[in-house]
Amino acid sequence: MDRVKGLEEGQDKGLWSSSEGRQNVDAGKQIYCNSAVNMKNIVAIGFDMDYTLAQYKPDTFEALAYDGTVEKLVNNLGYPKEILELSFDWKYMVRGLVLDKKRGNVLKMDRHKYVKVAYHGLMLISKDEKAKTYGNGFVRDAFDGPDYAHIDTLFSLAEAYLFAQLVDFKDNNPGKLSDDKDYSRIYTDVRSAVDMCHRDGTLKQMVAKDPKKYINEDNSIAPMLNMLKSSGRAVFLVTNSLWDYTNVVMNFVFGPRAIDGSSSLSLDWLQHFDFVITGSAKPSFFHDENRANLFMVEPASGKLINTDNGTPLAQVGCPEIELPDDIPNKHCKVFQGGNVGHLHKLLNVGSSSQVLYVGDHIYGDILRSKKILGWRTMLVVPELEKEVRVLSSSGFTRKKLQLLRSEQDQIEDQTHHLKWSLEHENLDAGEKEKISLKLEKLEAQRKRVRSAHQDAQRVFHEKFHPIWGQLMKTGYQNSRFAHQVERFACLYTSQVGNLGLYSPAKYYRPGEDFMAHESDILAQ
Repeated sequence: MDRVKGLEEGQDKGLWSSSEGRQNVDAGKQIYCNSAVNMKNIVAIGFDMDYTLAQYKPDTFEALAYDGTVEKLVNNLGYPKEILELSFDWKYMVRGLVLDKKRGNVLKMDRHKYVKVAYHGLMLISKDEKAKTYGNGFVRDAFDGPDYAHIDTLFSLAEAYLFAQLVDFKDNNPGKLSDDKDYSRIYTDVRSAVDMCHRDGTLKQMVAKDPKKYINEDNSIAPMLNMLKSSGRAVFLVTNSLWDYTNVVMNFVFGPRAIDGSSSLSLDWLQHFDFVITGSAKPSFFHDENRANLFMVEPASGKLINTDNGTPLAQVGCPEIELPDDIPNKHCKVFQGGNVGHLHKLLNVGSSSQVLYVGDHIYGDILRSKKILGWRTMLVVPELEKEVRVLSSSGFTRKKLQLLRSEQDQIEDQTHHLKWSLEHENLDAGEKEKISLKLEKLEAQRKRVRSAHQDAQRVFHEKFHPIWGQLMKTGYQNSRFAHQVERFACLYTSQVGNLGLYSPAKYYRPGEDFMAHESDILAQ
């Protein structure tokens, strides 16, 4: 009751964290709505850390992961030293792609799981070959089995690019890789090498030494969190990173930008949160039946409090144990492990629909929290800012594409009608000759329009990405990635700080859904 009362009082203040919140928000920073979210009903807001509150620089952080993975492949998994000469193009891969591990292919598909663009390694697969591989057969592939890997997080872009490079390396250098290293094994080895980099702490040690090199500065986060807390919400952090790394990263996000390996770390950033859960092991964290122990962390030392020589004691938050009296409510409580059941008890929420969780990973953050728990969700899509900017400046091109497509349809309809007349109507020789001549002209016109449409569409999509085109589209269909965003993210936006540009009492309402027949009628 105290939480709800405080929430109502905070909402009456009508706070925004930025003066921009009272103005029209730039399209690239807007929050877009798939499913209605009334913020007046939200009593707790949670955040992921990596690629959500902390936005990593792909040109440095992903390059670091890439280099570490290549070294592990050579030093630990017996790959030839020649691959050390490979270089990383951080702009090449995009989210939403699917790796065909068995064939060594990289696929982009639409929301119906039809493959629209396919590469073997880094080589484009022809339209005919693509249709032969993925368009034939009596049973459609769901692309969800063990032979496929989904690139749905920014962390996966470097390993996807390396996999494609190694496919090319195998094809172009016969005998350099052992016979047992087929395409599937190459992917498994890349994943193993990535895991080694995370286990030995290589990546996190480098980030901790120089956070500014690997993490973007964002001055909008602290005001946004202050606004949410002032409006009466509980604010929490749930991250898979352990406390030591979380403390380093969050010090950089909230503190002086000159943090380096010799700087002392502050705990001041904890004032922005009511609870912090580290080492959460998402997505299994979102399963209440997950029996992981919840430990309390002593922030100053990083030690786990409720243990006995490493043996778990009664879990914090369970009915038989209360939170320690010596930790007042006004201070943030830090934990490690546990599951969503512990979190719900800590938050003391009445229902899961009162929780909004903000993350960057479709499967790790968004899908499970919405589908299993019924939490409200917000997906952070950094690529969205460029996507919206290109769309906003391409109105003429999009109109031109629509007109060319409509013209092509009209020509094809006329052609089909005339061909039907030739085949099924009793026409004299003169009438047949006239129709045949008209068909020749229509066919020539159709080829010109089709070629113009294809060229215009290619140029349009290359504005978004030279290889994969528009993130949220494949041709005229929503992409597989867009389909996931639409299904599982109640809200989506380019940066987490954009929350601070809107009132904490805002009612986010989705636009009207249109069926194909409605869209056609409204376009007239």
